[in-house]
Amino acid sequence: MNTTRSPEARRSARQRLLDAADELFYEGSIHTVGIDRVIERAGVAKASLYDTFGSKEALIQAYLLARHEARKLRIADRLADYPGPRERLLGVFDIMRETASSPRFRGCPFSRAAAEAAPSAGIREACDTARRWLRDLFTSLAREAGASDPEALACQLMLLYDGASVSAHVDDNASAAAAARATAEQLVEQAFAVR
Repeated sequence: MNTTRSPEARRSARQRLLDAADELFYEGSIHTVGIDRVIERAGVAKASLYDTFGSKEALIQAYLLARHEARKLRIADRLADYPGPRERLLGVFDIMRETASSPRFRGCPFSRAAAEAAPSAGIREACDTARRWLRDLFTSLAREAGASDPEALACQLMLLYDGASVSAHVDDNASAAAAARATAEQLVEQAFAVR
C-alpha cells in the first residue's frame, strides 16, 4: 500500500485556501469571485473555509496580509543588492518594473481591494497596512539618505508608484515603471540639491 501523500494533500486546508484565494482574487476581484470558486480551486469542503477563516471577509484579509508579507520579503531581498539609500529609493521602481512585466500582472492588489471594500471593513485595514508599509519604506530610505524633507519625498514617490502601477495595468503600459523611475530620479536629485 502506498502511503506517500501528494504535495497537494500535504498542504494544509488553510494554505490551499490562501493559494486559491491569491490566484482567484488577484485575477478577478475580491467581490466577483465567490466562495464556491475558492473552495473548488482549493479542493476543500466549505466547512473548512468557515472553520479556518470564519468568513469570506476574513479570507480576503488573510489573502491581502499574505500578499503584503510576500511583497515585503521580495522588496527587502532585492533592495539588499543596492549599495545605498538613494539607490534603494530608485530600486523600488526597478522592482515594480520587474513585477509589472509579468503577464499575470493585474495592478496593485491593495489598491484594487481598497476600491472594492467598505470604509469600515477589515479588508480596508489590511490594504492600509500594506500601503503604510510602502510609504514608511520610502520615508525611511529618504531619511537615511539625508533628504531635507523625507515625508514630502516619500509622498511624491508614493504618487509615482501608484500612478505607474495603474498605468501598467489599466493602460497596459509596459514602460510606466521605467517612466516613474526616471521621474523619481529627478525628484531624488532635487530633494538633495536643496541642502
